[in-house]
Amino acid sequence: MNLYLVTLMRRAGFDPAVVPRHHQFLEDLRAQGRNQMSGGFGDKSGGAYLLRAVDTAEAQAIVARDPAYTSGGWEVSVREWQAR
Repeated sequence: MNLYLVTLMRRAGFDPAVVPRHHQFLEDLRAQGRNQMSGGFGDKSGGAYLLRAVDTAEAQAIVARDPAYTSGGWEVSVREWQAR
């Protein structure tokens, strides 16, 4: 599997009620062995998670189910990360 860095930056007017659902989504991914690590940025502007997926298409399909993405409250990017 490949690694994908998913960054989420809060947009003006994001709904804080989505955050617990987003956290549960990340925990579900962790239980599946898909979320290697995740966390928020110190300035509260957003966060990131390290996703395991077969390819970019699968990574984007997984991220498309994230409540942070589906709510429209965050700007989300998915990049393959060739970390060592």
